[in-house]
Amino acid sequence: MGTRWSHVIGFDDGAFDRQHRGDVLLVGAVFANLRLEGVLSGRVRRDGRNATDTIVGLIQRSRFVSHLNAVLLQGVAVAGFNVVDLNRVHSELAVPVIAVARKRPNYMAIRKALLDKVPGGRRKWQLIERLGPMEPVSSVYVQRIGIGLRDVEDILARLSVHGLLPEPIRVAHLIASGITQGESRHRA
Repeated sequence: MGTRWSHVIGFDDGAFDRQHRGDVLLVGAVFANLRLEGVLSGRVRRDGRNATDTIVGLIQRSRFVSHLNAVLLQGVAVAGFNVVDLNRVHSELAVPVIAVARKRPNYMAIRKALLDKVPGGRRKWQLIERLGPMEPVSSVYVQRIGIGLRDVEDILARLSVHGLLPEPIRVAHLIASGITQGESRHRA
């Protein structure tokens, strides 16, 4: 892998019960090319508003910040509907941010859930709406800030070696679910 995209961090949250209210584990897997270089972890509020601050803070306080080339997320929300402001992550860290999903989201259902059931749902919906629809790339869907589609294709091709999702996201998922469930059971 070329040095341009050699240091990437992927984030995913840990499993939680549907009834759970409170904090949820968030794990970041830091990769140097295809080697796991480190792990970051923090907590985000279920359906809360602190995911952006948590992600930015974890990275800025880490020893990995000076080498980072991109941030990857599994979707634009963690811990239920704790929506990440991709634009703010990009501007505060000065690196591209890519949200990756296996399938195209049902925006009508997301909008309805946010506006009808989630505190602060209107603001969260505006963050999602501002990003525009997810784009199909290499058998997944992405939303991207600060990076062209060709470079996204390159990152996905280089890092998606054991499935559809890039290794930093896949490994973050395995770590988070292993900690929260005692064993990583679900596919990333």
